[in-house]
Amino acid sequence: MHIIIAPGAFKHSLVAAEAASAIAAGLSRSGLNASLSLRPIADGGNGTLDAFLLKGGERVIVATVDPLMRPIEAAYGLLDDTAVVEMALASGLELVRDDDLDALKATTYGTGVLLREALKAGVRRVIVGMGGSATTDGGAGCLQALGVRLLDANGHEVPPGGGHLAEIQTINTDDLDPRWREVEVIIASDVDNPALGERGAAAVFAPQKGASPEDVALLEANLRHFFSVVQEQMGVDVLSVPGGGAAGAFSAGLMAFLGGHIESGIDLILARAGFDELLATADLVVTGEGRMDDQTIGGKGPIGVARRARERGVKTIALVGSLDADDDLLHEAGLWAALPITPAPMPLEEALRRAPELLEHAALRLGYLLQI
Repeated sequence: MHIIIAPGAFKHSLVAAEAASAIAAGLSRSGLNASLSLRPIADGGNGTLDAFLLKGGERVIVATVDPLMRPIEAAYGLLDDTAVVEMALASGLELVRDDDLDALKATTYGTGVLLREALKAGVRRVIVGMGGSATTDGGAGCLQALGVRLLDANGHEVPPGGGHLAEIQTINTDDLDPRWREVEVIIASDVDNPALGERGAAAVFAPQKGASPEDVALLEANLRHFFSVVQEQMGVDVLSVPGGGAAGAFSAGLMAFLGGHIESGIDLILARAGFDELLATADLVVTGEGRMDDQTIGGKGPIGVARRARERGVKTIALVGSLDADDDLLHEAGLWAALPITPAPMPLEEALRRAPELLEHAALRLGYLLQI
């Protein structure tokens, strides 16, 4: 038996590679006679850089800032003439403690520093992984790091964060490096939300980043103002483009200023991992993630894996931290089964702490089941 182990991250507990190792350990302990191929995945969010570097490449460390402009180090990847930038590594939610969350101040400036350094390396293509962000600034901070000047009525640079976007009156791109015109910018995302509206960046995602209902309304209005100024002064309309709402509408900002276009994050990573070649000899795929819900069905990593496997006649089973999605819909989306790993009700803090153990034991039980 040949089993592909291709989980994503279990947020706040296990990165994708750790999850894959735990599943492999459990299946091996069961005595199942199988060869195991480990292919940790991501869909543009947390773990994207690791997934791309799994088969080689260079990890480049850069001095940058976190979402609240505090100094940190973060990495981007070099794959020949392609750079991979995982925005969550510089502008991600997991970089900010719960008691420090500030949806109005959080900025993508740190990701802009990573992109600036990647451009200096002479790349011809940049893949920007979207997801896991702490920000709702429309990519404004990133653009400022790249040389775009966002000026208020007095000609002063507006401060970072989505809470200040309404102050923008003039956009000046004179200092944006002209080399960006020769670089293909790929936005790796599996989110189809637009920048604005009831499915937009503020309404859907900002509450997860510490935004109150009043903050959500303010961020929605500010994003609308920012992208309206973009449309008026640059002639680019990204207000309702599908996928523009990814990472606090960072996606829309990259579309407008760098000509970015969206490609499926999971498809890019599966291609890099040689997933189709592995499927040719596979009997089963085991995937997983921390929380499987309706957003998963919309095209997140595990569903991307399951759909690709189903096209080639291979069944996929998911091991998940929690399950809040209709089983029939998951099955229709490509999964053969989704199995929660918690054997009994427990506090979230305990489940996160015990995630490696719980996942390994769930894989052990799956291994026994496969031997019936």
